[in-house]
Amino acid sequence: MTAGENTDIYHPPVKRSITIAGHQTSISLEPLFWNRLRVAAEERGLPLNALVAQIDVERMEADEPPGLATAIRLWIAAQTISAE
Repeated sequence: MTAGENTDIYHPPVKRSITIAGHQTSISLEPLFWNRLRVAAEERGLPLNALVAQIDVERMEADEPPGLATAIRLWIAAQTISAE
């Protein structure tokens, strides 16, 4: 990775609207996480909304559920670790 390419990972969060469980919500994630989430959904043959809904259900089962954006970042990190 060159120095110029490295700056892309520091792009600020981008807010997108998404419908989960029948309601619309906004999620702010850095482009790196949006891209990883899109790839994960494609690999599973799911629409992005469906994967986010699954992550939302999992996070709500936690003793202290994090916010949805944090849950998505943690889920992506866990997928990356388990793939290694």
